[in-house]
Amino acid sequence: MDLILIGEKIKKLRLVNNMTQEELANKLYVTKQAVSKWENAICLPDIENIKKICEIFKIKMDNLLSENIVNQ
Repeated sequence: MDLILIGEKIKKLRLVNNMTQEELANKLYVTKQAVSKWENAICLPDIENIKKICEIFKIKMDNLLSENIVNQ
């Protein structure tokens, strides 16, 4: 998995949905620093948060984790 690409996808999804890092963090019950770390490719969200991110943004997990650009 490409940390940079996944982080970019999370950020793009968040911005397209007019959501702040803090708002996404609140929906996932994590800190906004955690969201920042994901978006800056410092680490990946755990599998439960990946599933929740996909539910929030109504995308398939394959779309988030694949090498392809995410479309919404």
